[in-house]
Amino acid sequence: MTKKEKVDFVIKTLKELYPEIPIPLDHKDPYTLLVAVLLSAQSTDVRVNLITPLLFEIADNPYDMVKLSVEEIREIIKPVGLSPMKSKGIYGLSKMIIELHNGVVPANFEALESFPAVGHKTASVVMSQAFNVPAFPVDTHIHRLMYRWGFSNGKNVVQTEKDAKRLFPRDLWNELHLQIIWYGRQYSPARGWDLEKDIITKTIGRKTVLEGYFKSKTKKS
Repeated sequence: MTKKEKVDFVIKTLKELYPEIPIPLDHKDPYTLLVAVLLSAQSTDVRVNLITPLLFEIADNPYDMVKLSVEEIREIIKPVGLSPMKSKGIYGLSKMIIELHNGVVPANFEALESFPAVGHKTASVVMSQAFNVPAFPVDTHIHRLMYRWGFSNGKNVVQTEKDAKRLFPRDLWNELHLQIIWYGRQYSPARGWDLEKDIITKTIGRKTVLEGYFKSKTKKS
């Protein structure tokens, strides 16, 4: 298969598997999405979805959030991990949204990335999922699969994002990044990987990745 045929195969397979694409993090507007994405760093979406209702019941907008102290926010979000940094980030960005953006989450990368604890990936998720602006946020699943599929060299997420944007049509970025995340979780995980279920990697996977998989299976048996 040529590179283009491989890309087309990925797009077609993901479309068949995920015609409707669920959003992993529960939210109701750009602000609650921004907070949820910030909380998801080095945590699971499942855990975040258990904690955000408790936080949003008290404060689901920047004005109510700044009425809480950093310590109070930290107490609520502790189970998701990295709570000292995340609580300061949530308080700080809420204050900035009020002071610089009239209480409204800005729909541009530069403003979002100027907020504390908000990096390029978080900004990309908000831009794509809240504002429908084409973006390709790269998480661990996308980084792993882009390498497994031979679409990127796996050196870093910056390079992976560039490669994804170069290979996939811009109008599909927003749905594709979510489809790849779901696929990575369900069919091509880092641990407990079963190549028989992973139709995409089995069909177009990087040669060295496939060889490594079969070697590891031979050793175990």
